[in-house]
Amino acid sequence: MRLLMMLIFFCSFYSPLQAAQKPNILFIAIDDQNDWIGCLKGHPQIKTPHIDKVAARGTLFANAHCQSPLCNPSRTSLMTGLRPSTTGVYGLAPWFRTIEKFKDRVSLPQYLEQNGYKTYTTGKIYHGGYGRKKTDQEFSVIGPPAGVGVKPPKKLVETPNPHPLVDWGTFPHKDEDKGDWQVASWAVDQLNKNPTEPFFLSVGFFLPHVPCYATQQWFDLYPEETLQLPPFLATDRDDTPRFSWYLHWKLPEPRFKFLQEANQWKNLVRSYLACTSFVDSQVGRVTEALEKNNLAENTIIVIWSDHGWHLGEKLITGKNTLWERSTRVPLIFAGPGITENAVCEKPAELLDIYPTLIELCNLPPRMDLEGHSLVPQLKDANTPRKWPAITSHNRNNTSVRTENYRYIHYADGSEEFYDMKQDPAEWNNLSGDPNYAKLIEEHRAWLPTVNEKPAPGSKHRILRYENGQANWEEVDIKADEPIPEL
Repeated sequence: MRLLMMLIFFCSFYSPLQAAQKPNILFIAIDDQNDWIGCLKGHPQIKTPHIDKVAARGTLFANAHCQSPLCNPSRTSLMTGLRPSTTGVYGLAPWFRTIEKFKDRVSLPQYLEQNGYKTYTTGKIYHGGYGRKKTDQEFSVIGPPAGVGVKPPKKLVETPNPHPLVDWGTFPHKDEDKGDWQVASWAVDQLNKNPTEPFFLSVGFFLPHVPCYATQQWFDLYPEETLQLPPFLATDRDDTPRFSWYLHWKLPEPRFKFLQEANQWKNLVRSYLACTSFVDSQVGRVTEALEKNNLAENTIIVIWSDHGWHLGEKLITGKNTLWERSTRVPLIFAGPGITENAVCEKPAELLDIYPTLIELCNLPPRMDLEGHSLVPQLKDANTPRKWPAITSHNRNNTSVRTENYRYIHYADGSEEFYDMKQDPAEWNNLSGDPNYAKLIEEHRAWLPTVNEKPAPGSKHRILRYENGQANWEEVDIKADEPIPEL
């Protein structure tokens, strides 16, 4: 009896001590955020002081890429640790839990909860409402969902496809009325409660996803008369395969042709920049609450985006491509055990976040994750890394991004190859140049050997290619069919 009492006393004393030694995790996602972030230098005028401050406190991965240039497959990949080509999740549906093979897959928050973490979520972490039902059992505590918040009485811009979300500009409203303000406020409230047990707080911001609405103060940061537009080449698609158009055959997002004819290019660029700076201010509210509550020293901060976004480059707007503007994303780690003010140029993937957090938190390793820990680079950003970053968009369409090059392979066998140091805008497709044949072959060797067909229930932006026939969202594409909206 005396021995039992001693054990009870010891456990009651020891468990909180162990808990305190586990680092917390602040997990910040930003939707549709490309590399227009100050520390990434993707746009010369962007102002993101709060994200830049986190980067200065930690390690920035300047060559980080998503696994899919679309919300659901990208987020599913990150949270499950599996590639889209492994799960067959390529579109905005299905939710991976509806797939028999993956219904019991232990996601990142579930694994953390199994290892002593209390998991919180607010905003957009999984796509849409996936993972937010109490019956989903993805998180311990669920806060407000993602949302636009206040909207104008009617659309500000009449686009060719009248989708209500495809809009941008400013109108009279307050920052406090925006969905992202409410998401940040809830996260701040959780931190102000000063939790005593290790936490995983996931905070998903909606902007700069369309509709790109921001208040006038954020537009004022980017005066139209001095606004710099992204690099643009009118003949950019002349040396790209026709199949590249099939990846974004018919979408709500307009082509560059519309932006030009409607005089909306500057307005869209300005709106995107304004929304990015607004979201940065909300990141600042959350990270400042972390510091105010003396939690920063024992908290790992991860900032990431699910994919990038085109603003006229390659003659399109939106994502759904295998080029740099669509695949390159912010990826920042800061906190205990992470080198400060470091920049890593080695290729990294969002898929690497899961195993990296496991190692940083000293949790039991998992052998079923397809990413690779970034801890060696978090200790020394110059540590060599043999793996490239691999992005898939629908079955058998793959990009391989190494430190200096990008290789793209489409389902019909057509290819692209770019020297990213000499040609960062990807204007010169070198796939037919015999001088690059050996390099292309080396990149080709990294293509996934597993390429599952679209999972049951797949829909929304699904491209199929079988027996020489391309099919976009259940409609065959004729070989001589004009490219829509050009």
